Amino acid sequence: MRLRTRIVAGLLTGALAIGHPASPGGGPVEGVAAQASARPAYLDAWRPVPQRVRDLMGRMRLDEKLGQMIQAERLGITDPADITTYGVGSLLSGGSSQPTPNNPQTWADMYDGFQRQALASRLGIPLIYGVDAVHGHNGVYGATVFPHNIGLGATRNPRLAERIGAVTATEVAGTGIDWNFAPCLCVARNDRWGRTYESFGEVPQLASSLSTIVTGMQGRRLSDPASVLATAKHYVGDGGTLDGKDQGETNISEAELRAIHLAPFRTAIRKGVGSVMISYSSFNGVKLHANSYLINDVLKGELGFTGIVVSDYNGIDKIDGQPGFTPAEVTASINAGMDMVMVPFAWKAFIDTMRTEVQAGRIAMSRIDDANRRILTKKFELGLFEKPFTDRRLTATIGSKPHRELARQAVRESQVLLKNSGGVLPLAKKNNRIFVAGKNADDIGNQSGGWTVGWQGASGPTTIGTTILQGIRQAARPSSTVAYSKDGNGIDSSYDVAVAVIGETPYAEGRGDRPQGMGLDQADLDTLARLEASGVPVVVVLVSGRPLDIAAHLPKWAGLVAAWLPGTEGHGVADVLFGDTTRPDGCR
Repeated sequence: MRLRTRIVAGLLTGALAIGHPASPGGGPVEGVAAQASARPAYLDAWRPVPQRVRDLMGRMRLDEKLGQMIQAERLGITDPADITTYGVGSLLSGGSSQPTPNNPQTWADMYDGFQRQALASRLGIPLIYGVDAVHGHNGVYGATVFPHNIGLGATRNPRLAERIGAVTATEVAGTGIDWNFAPCLCVARNDRWGRTYESFGEVPQLASSLSTIVTGMQGRRLSDPASVLATAKHYVGDGGTLDGKDQGETNISEAELRAIHLAPFRTAIRKGVGSVMISYSSFNGVKLHANSYLINDVLKGELGFTGIVVSDYNGIDKIDGQPGFTPAEVTASINAGMDMVMVPFAWKAFIDTMRTEVQAGRIAMSRIDDANRRILTKKFELGLFEKPFTDRRLTATIGSKPHRELARQAVRESQVLLKNSGGVLPLAKKNNRIFVAGKNADDIGNQSGGWTVGWQGASGPTTIGTTILQGIRQAARPSSTVAYSKDGNGIDSSYDVAVAVIGETPYAEGRGDRPQGMGLDQADLDTLARLEASGVPVVVVLVSGRPLDIAAHLPKWAGLVAAWLPGTEGHGVADVLFGDTTRPDGCR
């Protein structure tokens, strides 16, 4: 069973008392033996999960079933007692929803507090709590932040991806969280899309092969101590929208959708992924959140997916293109196969609307029962009924040295050498005069990108780690000089090499779309001009969430390394610049 602190016996008994049958005489059941015999079957861990689910669902009222289908934002819970009253099935922390102060202990305390409210409900059904830990437990200050998926795609290393999944799960579980909205299995076909860095690459084979990250997150069994429920997202075709527009239209044939965009989901389902998140985008004019054919027929039917289908953040609201959900949107989405609805703030109104639609016969009870069966199955498989609280032994592993060493390895393997004129690389460690410049050289926020201690990310010291400049300084020997100027001022011909760490600053979906162009910004161009004017060989380290248009500038550079978005372990970039690593294929 999942290693969590046991429920206090009195709390559990009190929460479940209403669900107990009365004694034959009509009075309360007395005695330890009698209480044991009257214990609801769903509380017996030794029983098969399907039997436990059937027993629990047989005791549930309509409103309790509707509550299980709701996932509210934790900031949308204005009164914690509402979790108990409404039987809320799930909570999430959105990309910028962190407790204060933001540290592992406060996360764990927050989780346990919410869980106590859930356990106090009539049937004592625990919460399942979700976060977007898309490159490590990235919302937690001090957690290990791995390269974004585009960098992991460059490693071509499924075993490494699996290990990263396992470490991420350990850190996520260390804050109590049970559910990770990752990995993103989109196949990015247009680099203008602001979510390109969430994709492993532009071909389905990459996303399929690296879906091993799912098995790393979920472990051999979901009830293992450091396992979390993984999510394959965003189903399906969000990487193929016209002009790379976020939440846009994927106007392609079904054959192309299946060959390119569906293939990684098929692989993830074979690996047992526990949940699938639906895309905001549309397929040939039909919003995915209302696409019964692709959810009911293809995902649940053809692919045999038996886990939880979850909406994206306020995704149902977007079906008709108008703000706020309508009864028609609710009915269309639930009937299309949505099991759990991410409705961050208006969740009470959503429950009322769904109840009305069920009572009017527009949503069948069989659909509500199917959703609950899927949700409760995962809660039982996770061991939440036995061990619902945070295992504080895992909390201490967050940001630990072994985890950061794995992230450093991932950074090393993700670097792509694109130009090396005259053998400028690797850099000499001894007796070398190195000038480092660029806005991304000494900025942990820039090198980590979006979805890092905040939805859109931010420049500056957003979390704990090693910048690329710090990594270079650590690698160089005392006989070498490492000078630094963010904008390139101060360089002269006495230096042996200039390293320009340039590229993008943090963004996430929507704001990250670049329909106007993919070139370098003016700050980078000005920095490069100063370095190039010195006559010193220039090595460019490009920190970006996608390939950028640098063709016109490339002839002026002696070297070019695509570093992608490496995360917190910038010394992994320095390892490659100085030749301190060998890739698995034997290439330096």
